[in-house]
Amino acid sequence: MCTEDLILARTSNYALRLPDSLKKAAEDTARKDGTTLNQFIVSAVAEKVSALRTADFFAERAGAGDLDAALRFLSRSGGEAPAEADSWPVDEASDRRPD
Repeated sequence: MCTEDLILARTSNYALRLPDSLKKAAEDTARKDGTTLNQFIVSAVAEKVSALRTADFFAERAGAGDLDAALRFLSRSGGEAPAEADSWPVDEASDRRPD
């Protein structure tokens, strides 16, 4: 077992105070999903932490970007048209790419 697995395997208890209506909604959602309330809350917290970390990652990456260089790259001349095999088929009835 690697260090990350050991860290994830440890658990902590936390007394969570939820409004009754939110607890009921979480219980109903967990039941419909076939999980326990605890599993649902763990998953919800993990999802939120992941979303925030992802937002931080992209904000950091955006700060390191060079907009002028990107625009120069996108507006350069030359290159070749895409090969036939690289194009999306067009749905003739709707004149758009299929979903």
